Amino acid sequence: MNATATFPALALSNEDFEALASGGATATGLTFLEKGERSRRLLLLRQFLTSLADRPELTTQLGSWNHAWALLERAAATAPVDIDVLLTSPQTGSWLAHTLRRLNGQHSSSAMWTDVGRLFALSAAAALRSGIDADVPVPLREGTLSLPGLGLVTAPGGHPGHSVGRMMISQGTFVLSTDRGSTPRIRVSSQLTLHWRPLTVLQPGDVILDDLDPYRDLDEPVPPQPLSEVEATAWQKQYADAYAILSRDAGARSVDCELLPPGTVAPGRIRTIVPWQAADPDGGDTDHPQLSASTGDAYASMVISRPPDAVRLAETLVHEFQHSKLAALLHHFLLVEDDRAERYYAPWRSDPRHLTGLLHGAYAFTGVAGFWRLRMNDPACGSATRELAAYYFALRRLQARLVVRTLAHSGRLSPHGKRIVDGLAGTLSEWLHEDVPAQLLYRARTAARLHRTEWRLRNMRPGLEDPVPTDSSWPDPRTPGFAHVPAVPTTADEFLAAGDPEVALSMYRGTAPQDPATRAGALVATALAQPGRPAASALARPELAPLV
Repeated sequence: MNATATFPALALSNEDFEALASGGATATGLTFLEKGERSRRLLLLRQFLTSLADRPELTTQLGSWNHAWALLERAAATAPVDIDVLLTSPQTGSWLAHTLRRLNGQHSSSAMWTDVGRLFALSAAAALRSGIDADVPVPLREGTLSLPGLGLVTAPGGHPGHSVGRMMISQGTFVLSTDRGSTPRIRVSSQLTLHWRPLTVLQPGDVILDDLDPYRDLDEPVPPQPLSEVEATAWQKQYADAYAILSRDAGARSVDCELLPPGTVAPGRIRTIVPWQAADPDGGDTDHPQLSASTGDAYASMVISRPPDAVRLAETLVHEFQHSKLAALLHHFLLVEDDRAERYYAPWRSDPRHLTGLLHGAYAFTGVAGFWRLRMNDPACGSATRELAAYYFALRRLQARLVVRTLAHSGRLSPHGKRIVDGLAGTLSEWLHEDVPAQLLYRARTAARLHRTEWRLRNMRPGLEDPVPTDSSWPDPRTPGFAHVPAVPTTADEFLAAGDPEVALSMYRGTAPQDPATRAGALVATALAQPGRPAASALARPELAPLV
């Protein structure tokens, strides 16, 4: 490994591209994406080193960056596979992207030299992984040092803000010294001690549950937030169950599944899960919206708030890995000519989206629809889960098809982008032949209508073609709420979900008519109770419709 490394040519076959375009993947297609991300990572690292060469003042607190780079090269020569894992880790990608943005002028609240100095922490982790000896300065944040892929060291004595420590490394052990003292010699292991907290590794699959690395989030560095032992155990149990679900869907327990249909993921391809927040210890409602996100800078990593059960965790892993796949494809191919104008309706968002965001949503939710399709007839699932699956399959199938049509008619797709959209359209069209119980199909269609109607009421203005959002964070309890109907409906939404739009309409009319959620309910209930052209026109442009 060196700063002027060359890169092997990468090729993606038509068969592999078509599998990715459908929302699924082949094993060779996923390997192509991983190799492409490795090449991109090394190119960003080269760009980072070039920037440092032009700005030597950025590492004055730690000394010359050449020292850190030489240590990385020495470690790579000793243990090339281990160091490749380190350099291609998701958090290394997030760090590089964040720091390069800073070097190009983006503001951040953290000290620039600390971000740049992560290179020294990376070299220290490389020395520990390879077993070589080293003496290296390292940047501390609030008296702690994150060793990428390994864990967190706490310096003795407390050090508020940003400071410098020094690591003496020998055969997989180290001592961290500061002006306030030194730690005892620490061996990198899975054992928690006073000065050492290892990263949690979920099994099977060796997936890191990262609650420590400052670059684990989507953009800005964040402080460590160690999980409690109870929460870490809950994650392990839930992940193991989700792994079993995904492995069964993929048809094997290996990362080398030859063909993965849309809605499946080989769980061994996922590298990092970042816990967003502790889950409700009481379990909570299985339909409560879960938070998850990912970034193209950190392939195969995802930030997730732990869901209440393994099925929802498996769904989230599929959803976020879909984003990772598409982001990796976007690093190779121009898919859409995006002017970044946020003018398009996305059925899973409260705010207007640009075309790239719309494409990401269509790709991710096609995968989600496929996941629930597999659950509908899964004998391992109970009747309640199969009913939930049928509802979400029908809903996401409908919503994804709507967005795919928007993309297809945008006039802004590149040839490769058109192949992706055509592939998704083919998958979704094939799924239209899948039977869904009539009552669940009704609820899914009604929930989709409600969301679109309320979105237009909140974001569109009469006489304007483009949205003018005024409230981009409105809640959407109806999408999860319509998954179930109580035995005895009591609210307008519940009567609408139960298939009684007349009663629902009378109840909507008795509440605040100006409220967008109420107006949306009344318009949809009217269209169902009094079908015809006037009601259909009101749903098409609800912002023009009079108060019901």
